[in-house]
This record gives sequence, C-alpha cells and structure tokens, in this order.
Amino acid sequence: MFRRKSAPPAAADRWLVIGLGNPGREYERSRHNLGFLVADELARRSGGRITDRAAKSLTGRVRLGDHEVVLAKPQTMMNLSGLATKSLRAKYDVPLDRVLIIHDDLDLPFGRLRIRKGGSSAGNHGMDSVIESLGTKDVIRFRVGIGRPPGNGVDYVLSPFTESERAQLPEIVARVADAVEVAVDQGLERAMTDFNRV
Repeated sequence: MFRRKSAPPAAADRWLVIGLGNPGREYERSRHNLGFLVADELARRSGGRITDRAAKSLTGRVRLGDHEVVLAKPQTMMNLSGLATKSLRAKYDVPLDRVLIIHDDLDLPFGRLRIRKGGSSAGNHGMDSVIESLGTKDVIRFRVGIGRPPGNGVDYVLSPFTESERAQLPEIVARVADAVEVAVDQGLERAMTDFNRV
C-alpha cells in the first residue's frame, strides 16, 4: 500500500522566506534573481542548502535562533511566482504574517532596501502573481533596488549586473539577509526601523 507523503507537522513559529527569481543557468546572474541570491546567503550563513524539491520550488530548512525557517526559490519562472508561494504556504502551514518575499525593484536606486507590508507590486510581475494567488496585497516584501534604466525594463532586469554592480553585490545581499534575520528574530517593525533608513 502506498501512502501519500504527509506535510511536515505544523510549527508554532515556522517562517517562510521566499526569494523570487527565474530558474535556469541563463538567468542566474541577472538582476531579476536578487531574491535567489539573498536566499542562498541565508542558507550559507546557517550551514544549509536550498536543494530539496517541494511545492514548485527548491527549498531548504534552517534554524535562525529559536526559529525554523523554510528558505525557498520558486522554479515556476518569475511571472508565476504566486503558484509556488501558494503551494509553499499550504505545504508548510505558515501564516501570512510569517511569509517574507524578497524581490528586485526597478523603482528603487541600486542597492536600496525597502521593507513593507501591503501595497502594490510596484510593477514586479512576480509580486503581481503572488498577490493574485494569495488573494491579498497584505504581503510582507523586501524590495531590493536595481535602479530604472532608460528604455526597456524587461531587457534590463534579465541582463547581468555590471562589473561595478557585481562589486557591490556582496554587501547589498548581506544587508538584506541581515534585515531578514532581524525580522524573524526581533519582528518586522524592528527590521523596518533599522533597515528602511539605510
């Protein structure tokens, strides 16, 4: 008799951190994959890896202080990120106020971080998909600026970082990872106070 694989038991304080991006080698160094880079950094810090396949995503479980954190990189392509987000929430039984979405943002200067709960997608189609799939705008997002170029934004987000941007990336990714850790350990308000001014 085959049994269906059961969902993990509900954790009283489980968090779900989802870095948005596009799967595939051709996209891995693109600006649109900043969310993936932050998720990888959080895994690295905790000695974990995001290699399990679950809920249309690559996932990994780590401990952050006293908290269990599921790190996820949706494999649906950016514009369908909501399908993975909805599946991840259902599988890991995480309430919306402990789901953190990390994504790139054209409307912020390069490297600027803005943490907010609710509001529009700011034109990010991954966030459009998340909002539609969850049926609410009341989503916590970590918006990481990539700057807005003249001309075609689509080509820009899918293109690689410049040499100058690559040099700044480790510091930017580390700061966003710091902000996520503060949000999980000390609360969203503390993270917004400490990092939205930087």
